[in-house]
Amino acid sequence: MTQSSAPPLPPPKTCRRLREAASLTQAQLAARVGVPRETVRAWESGRLTPRGRRREAYARLLHTLAAEGGTGTGPEGAAAEEKVTAGRPEPAAAPDAGPPAGGPPTAAPLAPLSVGLPPVPARSTGSDAAGVPPHTGEPPVREAPGARTPAQAFDALHTFCAPALVRQAYLLTGRRELARESVERAFQLAWERWPEVARDRDPAGWVRAAAHDYALSPWHRFRPRHRRPEPPPADACDRALLNVLLTLEPPCRRTLLLHDGVGVGLPETAAETEASTPAAANRLLHARAAVTARLPELEDPRLLHRRLAGLAATERLRAAEPSAVRSGSERRARFLTRAAVAFTAALIGTTAVALRTAPTQYEPPVAPGTTVRGVPPRMAPGALSDAELELRFKLREELQRGPGRLVPVPG
Repeated sequence: MTQSSAPPLPPPKTCRRLREAASLTQAQLAARVGVPRETVRAWESGRLTPRGRRREAYARLLHTLAAEGGTGTGPEGAAAEEKVTAGRPEPAAAPDAGPPAGGPPTAAPLAPLSVGLPPVPARSTGSDAAGVPPHTGEPPVREAPGARTPAQAFDALHTFCAPALVRQAYLLTGRRELARESVERAFQLAWERWPEVARDRDPAGWVRAAAHDYALSPWHRFRPRHRRPEPPPADACDRALLNVLLTLEPPCRRTLLLHDGVGVGLPETAAETEASTPAAANRLLHARAAVTARLPELEDPRLLHRRLAGLAATERLRAAEPSAVRSGSERRARFLTRAAVAFTAALIGTTAVALRTAPTQYEPPVAPGTTVRGVPPRMAPGALSDAELELRFKLREELQRGPGRLVPVPG
């Protein structure tokens, strides 16, 4: 039996683009090849190279996807969805599935909550029937080096991610102005550290983590504007859902939004919230139980996903323009630089004055006082004794004799 040579494989970036063009997640592709999802992630990042039968199956699937033009999604993907450590798997959406039984029909696509950057529009599946594209956990597709300037790349990232991030921040805080401010501050920080963000594997995730951290900062409660309540949503169902979200602890609220709202996987949610995977699973289950206790109709995570997207879509939230964000970031950087220079100059001046006025030689400290003997103690005011009266009379008598008292008396 002759052994055939290893089939050729396209570059890792091309493999990832073929998968995304076919609207397949890493878990679905891993299920069709028969490997774990982490292995597919390593193949697409270039850290590992498939070998043997896996290479043949992977190459055959990629050629099929390339020939079909991105329309190959099979029923095997539903078996590879994420599971939450609660004794029951999370419901996975089948391809081309409609709303769940008993759920409200979707009249129009809702505003997306996820911030992935798909290279081409993917056809609607069950997970994005509400306008929320499935989160793949992959970085945005970058163009060839030199194709865009840093400002153009930043503007493209801001244009696609900012609207979804503003809606996410609103679900986390319940405040419109704070949501816009959080996203603007996150993008200002991204522009200040743009070389680091541009080289990151997931720039959208980097900005999302910064926006969520700023939105959930406990220092906002001390601001005067934060003490004034904002008008709630007009719809009673949306108002009830927002009230339930705001009663959750910030870590649980953020975990529920990332996993059930944005569609981030459980390990990625744990990494973004700086928690272990079991801790993130416990937070997710606690948040779902709290929401179900107040709103029993949202027991299905898919329905909760649609309701979160609908609640975010009802608010007319607009983000700042990319050029305004970049100019604001540059003004802030200039202000901080000038403040640092002024503080350094003041510190140098203070040090110079201290060196100029400091003594140049050693001056010993003043010795503590010692007791002088032979001096009668000082008496308190009061009546004079007989001896004191006699002394006073003698002094007065001698003073009346005039200058003669100074003449020395021969001995």
